[in-house]
Amino acid sequence: MPLYEHVLIARQDLSNTQAEGLIEHFSTVLSDNGGTVKESEYWGVRTLAYKINKNRKGHYAFLRTDAPSAAVQEMERLARLHDDVMRVLTVRVDAHNEGPSVQMQRRDERDRGDRGDRRDGDRRDGDRGGDRRSADRGDRGERGGDDRGERGGDRGERSERAPRGDRF
Repeated sequence: MPLYEHVLIARQDLSNTQAEGLIEHFSTVLSDNGGTVKESEYWGVRTLAYKINKNRKGHYAFLRTDAPSAAVQEMERLARLHDDVMRVLTVRVDAHNEGPSVQMQRRDERDRGDRGDRRDGDRRDGDRGGDRRSADRGDRGERGGDDRGERGGDRGERSERAPRGDRF
C-alpha cells in the first residue's frame, strides 16, 4: 500500500485532549477503511502564517500512514466536513523517516539551548573584531557637507512640476 504523511490543523479554542481526540478519530477512519497509522505526533498550538477562519493559531497534528487511496480520500472528506479542522495536507512519500519528525527535532534542539551556529566561540560579548563601519561601507569616500555633486538641488526641494493633487 502507498505511504502517506498528513498534517491536520485544528481550531485554537480546542483543548489539548480534544485535539488529540481528533487524531484518534481520523486514525480510526483510516483503519476502518483498510489502512494503518504507523505513527502520530501532536505538535501543539502554533502560530499560523496567516489568519484562517479568523484564527491566528491552531493545533497541529502529524500522521504517518500506510493506507489505500480510498481510505485517504475518505479521511480527507471527513476532515473537510469537520467543523474543528481548518486545514489538511496529505503528501504521498516513498518511505517513512525513522524517529521524530523535523518539527519535533527542531523543538528538541531549542530546548537544549546549545547554539552550534556561532562563528567563533571565543567572542561571545558581541565584539566582531575590526572597524565595522569601514568593513560595511567599503571605499565610498567622505561625504562632504554642502557639496551636492552633479545632482544639484536638495532632495527635499520641489521641482517646477504641477502639484500632486492636480494629477489624475
